[in-house]
Amino acid sequence: MHEYLDIGFRSLIVYLFMMFALRVFGKNQLSQLNAGDVILLLLISNAVQNAMVGPNTSLEGGLFAATVLFLANYSVKKIMFQNEKVKIFIESEPIVLIRDGILMETEIKKSEISSDEIEESIREHGIEKIEDVKLLILEVDGNISVISMDKNNQTHYSKHRRKKMKHYN
Repeated sequence: MHEYLDIGFRSLIVYLFMMFALRVFGKNQLSQLNAGDVILLLLISNAVQNAMVGPNTSLEGGLFAATVLFLANYSVKKIMFQNEKVKIFIESEPIVLIRDGILMETEIKKSEISSDEIEESIREHGIEKIEDVKLLILEVDGNISVISMDKNNQTHYSKHRRKKMKHYN
């Protein structure tokens, strides 16, 4: 039984480390990951496998480590739902990049979004000029929401996913 407690503890530490590392390096949703990020995660998972299960390479040891990871993830989601401060720490908050046709330069620089990405998302919403944008918001999941000044030019659904996402508070 001591061996499984050790696996559980190691798995929990690796999970918390990965949550912290993803937050520090600016990723908090799988949908924000590009090909390089996925490769990095696969390599990291291989690198930390032995740190989680130690010398136990049995099926039971691997399944127990996976169960601990699922439970840790479930617990973090529950805590985020119940505690706004934890949610903001893990997910950050949406960032307004354009308000009433005016670029919020400070926020744009902090979020490291390019003018090309802004213009692309505006075009995807059927808007020609930045001056015609009431709000452009970088959402916590990496999507860019655009609201037009023209009430008749509102798109019902369009998704622009940032290729690279960093969160700053």
